[in-house]
Amino acid sequence: MSGEELDILCITAHPDDTEIGMGGTVLRHIHLGHRVGVVDLTVGELGTRGSGELRVQEAAAAAKVLGVEVRYQLGLPDGFFEVDEANLLKVVAVLRRHRPRVVFTNAVRDRHPDHGRGSRLVSRACFLSGLRRIATGHAGNPQEAWRPQAVYHCIQDRWIDPDIVFDVTDFWEGKMKALACFKSQFYDPKSTEPVSPISVPEFLPTLEGRALETGRLIGVKYGEGFTVERPVGVDDALKLR
Repeated sequence: MSGEELDILCITAHPDDTEIGMGGTVLRHIHLGHRVGVVDLTVGELGTRGSGELRVQEAAAAAKVLGVEVRYQLGLPDGFFEVDEANLLKVVAVLRRHRPRVVFTNAVRDRHPDHGRGSRLVSRACFLSGLRRIATGHAGNPQEAWRPQAVYHCIQDRWIDPDIVFDVTDFWEGKMKALACFKSQFYDPKSTEPVSPISVPEFLPTLEGRALETGRLIGVKYGEGFTVERPVGVDDALKLR
């Protein structure tokens, strides 16, 4: 594995999407020894609170808490990016640069339209990245085709029945520490900025309740659920929860 290659790559629409939807799963896989990276499609510049510049700083702080190998923003326009050729090629170049075996991305549908659109963008790019006749480059060099083995979509604001659940019980505290890096986005009684759906005091308790509910499905305290694009293959039925 070269210096930039990863086992798992999280590609999500906004800074904090990874932490909210899959932070515990990221921590679990890093604990298992896997190389994990994060790419934010936008800097979240249209967010109700904070600013794009501040959210980039918060994302960098959260990346240190998570312990990911790399994190950067692709620079697509928040709220306005489309699933078009130009953006697909940008994501294809990212996939070929890091050559992940597994990709985690946004929910297939959600309250925020960027989440579903980001999900479709990443999913389609994962397929296109495996086509050798699509030419992309990085740092002045042509890239080879690469297709991830699997794409998993997290569950965000709107409930979706999960196809697979990861036990994140031992990593819940770490997830909360990573989320705390996004101080501009969550409840702050001293803030004078407008209220957003995730800045109300009920949001983080609701997030915990979701994790408790999801964990209960597999008999653990905290879980993070995902939907899959194809059946999940297993080698030993006795290893399933």
